[in-house]
Amino acid sequence: MAAELTAHDLIAQHRPTLDQALEAIRTRAYWSPHPEHPKAYGANGSLDMAAGKAAFDALLGTRLDLGQPGTDDWVGGEVSPYGIELGVTYPHADLDVLLPAMKAGQRAWRDAGAEIRAVVCLEILKRISDRTHEFAHAVMHTSGQAFMMAFQAGGPHAQDRGLEAVAYAYVEQVRTPDTAEWTKPQGKRDPLALTKQFTPVPRGIGLVIGCNTFPTWNGYPGLFASLATGNAVLVKPHPRAVLPLALTVQVARQVLTEAGFDPNLVALAAERPGEGIAKTLATRPEIRIIDYTGSTSFGDWLEANARQAQVYTEKAGVNTVVVESAGDYRGMLSNLAFSLSLYSGQMCTTPQNLLIPRDGIRTDQGPKTFDEVVADLARAIDGLLGDDARANALLGAIVNPDVKARLEAAAGLGEVALASREVANPEFPGAVVRTPVLVKLDGAKPDAEAAYMSECFGPVSFAVAVDSVTDAVELLRRTVREKGAMTVGAYTTDPEVEEAVQEVCLEEAAQLSLNLTGGVYVNQTAAFSDFHGSGGNPAANAALCDGAFVANRFRVVEVRREA
Repeated sequence: MAAELTAHDLIAQHRPTLDQALEAIRTRAYWSPHPEHPKAYGANGSLDMAAGKAAFDALLGTRLDLGQPGTDDWVGGEVSPYGIELGVTYPHADLDVLLPAMKAGQRAWRDAGAEIRAVVCLEILKRISDRTHEFAHAVMHTSGQAFMMAFQAGGPHAQDRGLEAVAYAYVEQVRTPDTAEWTKPQGKRDPLALTKQFTPVPRGIGLVIGCNTFPTWNGYPGLFASLATGNAVLVKPHPRAVLPLALTVQVARQVLTEAGFDPNLVALAAERPGEGIAKTLATRPEIRIIDYTGSTSFGDWLEANARQAQVYTEKAGVNTVVVESAGDYRGMLSNLAFSLSLYSGQMCTTPQNLLIPRDGIRTDQGPKTFDEVVADLARAIDGLLGDDARANALLGAIVNPDVKARLEAAAGLGEVALASREVANPEFPGAVVRTPVLVKLDGAKPDAEAAYMSECFGPVSFAVAVDSVTDAVELLRRTVREKGAMTVGAYTTDPEVEEAVQEVCLEEAAQLSLNLTGGVYVNQTAAFSDFHGSGGNPAANAALCDGAFVANRFRVVEVRREA
């Protein structure tokens, strides 16, 4: 097939966006080329709300044929957390056929150079952006996110993270010049002169192991970082969240073909129910890069066993908030209530442990005892979610039975300050929707420690009474060091306490948010500005996104010639 996208056209269209992304990661200022509001779509070829929903509906019950080599079966079985059977089937791959086909296109992709690879990636992202409404429904009905969150986090925010990875990849690749003239004086003799050529070369095939809760947001950084650095990419979605990443692969293959490259540079590895192909794939010699988001146990297994690959993991941690004092008590309660409720706590960044001195805290509304703080927070959550329509819009649906089981078991771990309740969803009667549970624990008791020192993924939070703020800071340190944390929060009006918490986070490499009371929450991060994870504590060995996330996906090979 003749190329339909010329290098000149791609550079003309996308180089300005790439340059803006490069400036954004340099300044860390707010910037995004992807609109967050649903009404911004519908012009210039993008799907509006109705067209996006129609496109999603048209996918249900169909076979998504990607034209991949080595297809030996068709697999599926996704059931929406909202109760809908998607009925989409996907190609199942014979790896001995697919993986060699993926490697075949890497030479031309490598030789294209960093700029061409970057603008091809931006064209893929542009086409995904045009279909944001369609992707939003795909994310909603695989992750259980409420529509608006699926639209924003699964759409523009995920696309931002993909673009951010492309920008970092470009920076690292062009750090070394393509060529250099090297001359070394030799006194009275003729100088030594060499012409040197430097080429970024890919490691091999990158494997993206997708997660159930944020298939695009967590999948795009690794996918685009590997692709932009010259690697082919095999996408292995979570079996309950295949559709968003399968559509991504479909778009990528179309763009690569039109740009004159081998579409097999990006492929899908869907699996049969219970097949569990991730371990098999992760240890194949062709797989040289792995990006994984999910449980600590499997992340640790990958780091220990996928020895042939560069492994990037985002695992799990115990996110903690220290509450010592509050200059805006109402704002603190409101901010925490939203953070604990959003997407039913099914985020790797949601706070779990709230460390509060048992003697209480100082606030702008006077002193508050431990019990008063917890009761006021419970009321704030209850007020936020008191209306079922608003509750559904914030909570979404419980993504799998394991989360529901943890939620139900948490009530037996301590004194329940706020019980979870069922919320009916009239539009989707099959959805399992639950409000958060808030449990009081005594930080000095060993049986309580077993609860708060373990991750309890889902809408479960513990208000932990500690003897002093010093104890809170030390417990924070131990938690991050032993269990890891994607996020840390703190509320204090005391500069010494603020410095102590900050020092712990600097020493233990945890991202800190201080005194958030407005519309920014501890469990949200902005691409181009915020780092998601640090790579410096047990919760993750990589950060989204920094130079270290992309620089080891390629190596620079030098060819020297005498001038």
